[in-house]
Amino acid sequence: MEQHPKTMEFMQIAMKYLPEAKEKLEGSGIELSMETLQPMMELFTKVMGEAYELGKKDA
Repeated sequence: MEQHPKTMEFMQIAMKYLPEAKEKLEGSGIELSMETLQPMMELFTKVMGEAYELGKKDA
């Protein structure tokens, strides 16, 4: 799978909000671990990459 050039920036954004996400998930009874986090981070970078490309195309 080809990685988007902005993936590291997307990950920095995700890490900024990780404590808030962890609190909300654990408040709902969902434990956040590296095993559960990895697939969500992959999905997040796909979404952010697509949103970035859409914004670039619309600009």
